[in-house]
Amino acid sequence: MLLRVNTQMWKQICALQHSPRCPIIGVQFRRKITQQAQQQPKIEWTTSIPTGKKDKDKITALGWFLLLIPVTTFGLGCWQVKRKIWKEQLIKDLHKQLHTAPVELPEDLRQLDAMEYQLVTLRGNFLHDKEMQMGPRSLIRPDGVETQGGLFSQRDTGNGYLIVTPFKVADRDDIVLVNRGWVSRKHVDPKSRAAGQLSHEVQLTAVVRKGETRPQFTPDHKGGHIYLYRDLPRMCADTNAAPVFLDAVYDENSPQNSPIGGQTRVTLRNDHLSYLVTWFSLSAATSYLWYRQIVKRIPF
Repeated sequence: MLLRVNTQMWKQICALQHSPRCPIIGVQFRRKITQQAQQQPKIEWTTSIPTGKKDKDKITALGWFLLLIPVTTFGLGCWQVKRKIWKEQLIKDLHKQLHTAPVELPEDLRQLDAMEYQLVTLRGNFLHDKEMQMGPRSLIRPDGVETQGGLFSQRDTGNGYLIVTPFKVADRDDIVLVNRGWVSRKHVDPKSRAAGQLSHEVQLTAVVRKGETRPQFTPDHKGGHIYLYRDLPRMCADTNAAPVFLDAVYDENSPQNSPIGGQTRVTLRNDHLSYLVTWFSLSAATSYLWYRQIVKRIPF
């Protein structure tokens, strides 16, 4: 009986709440329900930590640190551009220096260390009994064109050796090494070019050169008179010459089959173009990856 009375009272209360005749009770009830709903915390059923939009767009310290990669590679590319301009200008200056007026061979031969590719004049006699060959080498013609020749070439017109001969400077006790020029394979033997083996005092103009370090995979010189590169210490030890190497210039009046002078090569590596392309390419690639991953957060 009691349960029936309570049920009837509850129905009357519910009907009274929605009745237009009792607006006060309905409004108060709805207000109380709304307040309770606002006080209850909203539960999000998720396994991740909720973050706001600003947190998602924010670049972390690691992201800014990774930006150093494209910035650094771009800076290295700019540096290689400057190096390329400097190297090209240096090569032009050296070629120009080869056509300047020659100077007398200095009394102090140590001054030649700072005179590479400069022209000097000197008088004296060749010591043909200590002649050496360096090669094989291709011929540089007087017009500057280099013939095709190498170690396995059999063409006498393009393959041969450079004749390096000690030179006793007149009125001095100094002996220097002079690269007289290029001869073909069939004229490597001095007897085949006897007219060019000058025994009297001569005056010549030559280009100051320095020694070379042993190229990679090139065997070391262990003796003999054939050299693969300008091994100045060993050449000087074999001939008692000072550590001075000179390239004789081209002489159109030299005897037939004599060594052909003018075989100076301006050997300066200029790989800066490939370097700058590499660095700028890396900068562009890493910049794209940084923008995609750090800024836009687009996964791969």
